[in-house]
Order: sequence, then structure tokens, then C-alpha cells
Amino acid sequence: MRSPSASPAEARSAKAFRWLLRKEWRELTRARAWWAMLALVGPLVGVSFINAVRTYGEASAGAATGGGEAFSPLDGVWSPTFSAYELIAIFLLPFVAIRLMTADRQSGALKLELQRPISPFARVGAKAIVLLGGWIAAGAAAIAAGVLWASYGGHTYAPELAAVVLGHLLNAALTIGLAAAAATVTEHPSTAAIATLGVTIGTWAVSFIAAVQGGVWETIAGYTPMAMVSMFQHGLVRADVVLIALALAATGFGVAGIWIEIGKSIQTRLVRTAALAGTAALAVTIASFVRPSWDLSENRRNSFSESDEAALRHLPGRLQMEVHLAQRDPRRFDLEVHALAKLRRVRPDVEVTYIARTSIGLFEQADPGYGEIRYNMNGRQAVSRVTTAEGVLETIYDLAGVTVPADNEAPYKGYPLTARPAGAPLIFYVLWPVLTAALGIAINRRTR
Repeated sequence: MRSPSASPAEARSAKAFRWLLRKEWRELTRARAWWAMLALVGPLVGVSFINAVRTYGEASAGAATGGGEAFSPLDGVWSPTFSAYELIAIFLLPFVAIRLMTADRQSGALKLELQRPISPFARVGAKAIVLLGGWIAAGAAAIAAGVLWASYGGHTYAPELAAVVLGHLLNAALTIGLAAAAATVTEHPSTAAIATLGVTIGTWAVSFIAAVQGGVWETIAGYTPMAMVSMFQHGLVRADVVLIALALAATGFGVAGIWIEIGKSIQTRLVRTAALAGTAALAVTIASFVRPSWDLSENRRNSFSESDEAALRHLPGRLQMEVHLAQRDPRRFDLEVHALAKLRRVRPDVEVTYIARTSIGLFEQADPGYGEIRYNMNGRQAVSRVTTAEGVLETIYDLAGVTVPADNEAPYKGYPLTARPAGAPLIFYVLWPVLTAALGIAINRRTR
């Protein structure tokens, strides 16, 4: 059945939106900030990729004597290479976003555009689409790195690479949403830039406080852009993190849509912003209870073996753990990263309580019970000091009276490769900046 034709008003709105998209794309391609970012992307990605390949190749030279399973392209090549995009998103992308968001207001064209039949949120949406398109265009440097890695004979596992790309795309959306909100709320682009950098760098402070204090700060730090990117770069995709990132990015665009209406009073815009903030807080709270997650890494670094996961899911009762380790004790880090993070993915009901008098644990070593991990399941208790994943699983199985399941999975063999980054310096340090400059000059001359 054919869908009914659009009304004349809808057709005019769609036509106006397409015009706006073309107009915003022209604005982006004429912005020096975007071309400067593109010119720097190549060398930044290049230096990360070249150093990663060299280190990977040097380490692989000794793999003939054993230990080849430790060589994962995700950890050795892709995570370091894409880390350059994290720096670009923090220090370069905000200026591009602010430039595009404030160009109409600075030139006075915004007053004319408001006369077109386009809602303010559609205007912000068009800018967001164009900015994300510009960010994707900057991903050409990563594609070049992938082509070079393949030419060296390197292995690539598509799902884990897709997780890395998704993480950086969400990080860019967060940055663009924050910059859009700051650009529309403040009066001057420089103020917006300071506000944006203040928030992004402030998330680093949250991570630092969490590393020292733990507790609620540790929970909050788990949703910062730095933690999100790190999680995706290790091949782990969590539904709660994805939903919260999308909700926060949408909130930034929503704030921009509210404040771009220069004809509305300040009081009206403040009330709408407060209502949007309340809605966003509710959405984030609900999203934090979403549990599904996917380990897309080829070596399943974020998961127990499939047989262990099946056994853990069927254990009766609720598992409680009381950990007597300070926040900055290395054993606590080992326990959290290699055991508890995997355990929570299988058993979200596990309850872990940390007990310590200080954050460093330096003067608690002589305390009775310090370093112990006390387990409780169905009234049965056990005490252990082992912090490895194998030790934690063994204690849980003994406590539940379950036989350790046989592991029939084929071991991860790894992909050692004694490669050299041949041709990469020429491509990233010479050809990329030259071609970017030539393309920028050509496009700007044509659009004058």
C-alpha cells in the first residue's frame, strides 16, 4: 500500500531542512578550524600508529620462544592508534563545533534563518549531523592505518575494531553536544571554548578523585568519556554506557535548541532548560540499571570462559563479597579488573563491599584481616587472599559445592607480527597535510 503523500507544509519543511544541511556543510568546509583539525589528524594518528607497529614488531620478535597468545592487535595496535582521536575530540573538535554553532549568530544570519519554517531543534540537528559527518571524514586517517596494517600482513578482527570505532563516535557526539550547548548559552565563542574544555578536563579530575577516594566517585568515573573510551578500546560494549552517552549528547543538543531561540525570554529558556535537565537525569538514572553487555574482543579478555559463565549463571543464591583492601592497593586493582568486572557481567546480583581505614593501605598491612576477601553464599562462608580470576572462581565453586567445569575452548593463539611501519611516515607526515591543504584551498576557491 502506498503511503499518503506529504502535506504541503511537510514538503516545505523537508525542503528547508535539506537546504539547511547543504548550507551547514558549506559552512563547515569553509571553516579554517575544520581544515586545521583535518591537517593535524594525519600526523597525530600517524605517530600513534607508527609507534604502535614498531613496539608490536619488536615485541613479536621474541614470540618464537613462546608467549604468542599475548599478542592481540586490539591492544597492541588499534587501541594506541585510536587514542589519537581521544585527544582530537578533547582539544580540537570543540573549536570546530563552536565555530559552526556560532557562525550564524556572529554574522547576523541567524535572524534571517529563523524566518524559515524550521524548528530550532531541527536547526541544531542539522549542525550536529554535519559535525558528525566532518568527524567521520577525519576517520580517513584510521582507514589509511588499517590499509597499511593489512599490507604488512597484520590481522584484524572486525567486531573488536567496530567496538573501538563506536566508542570514539560516541565520545565525539558527547563533545559536540557539550560544545553546542556552551556555544548557544554563552555570548562569545571564547567563553564557550573555555566552558567546554573546563567540563572535559574536569572529567579527568573526577577520574583522579575516584582513583583516590573510591566509593560513589568510582561509580561516577565509570561513565566519564575517558572510562567509556577505554572500555570500548578493550572490546567491551555496555548498553548502559551507550544509552547514557546518547542521552547526554541529546541533552546538549536539546539545550542548544532551546537557547538558539533568541526571540524567547531568558526566563522561558531557563525553565525549559531545567525541565530538560530533569528529564535527562531521569533518563540517565534509568539507563544505569540496564545490564546487557557484549564482549567483542577476539580473545574474550573481558569475560570468563563460556563454561565458567554457564556455571556461574546457574549457581543458586546471592553471592556477597567483603574485600578488605584499600583503594590504591595494587591487589584491589588486580581483583577488580581481572575478576570482579568479569563476574558482574555474568552475575549482576553480586554484592561487593570494600572495607579499609585509608585510601592507600600503607599503615593497614599489620591490621588483622587486611587483605582478606570474605565470601558469603546461602549462609556458607569462605575466606581467601587470592585476587586472581582463577583464585576467585575456585573459591566460589568450593563455596557453592560445584565441580570446576572443564574448559573446552580453543586457546587464543595471538597474532605476533615482526612488521615495520614502511611507508607510514610518508603518508601521515607528508602526503596527508599536503593533500589536506590542497583540497581545502580548492574547495574554498570553488565556493567563493
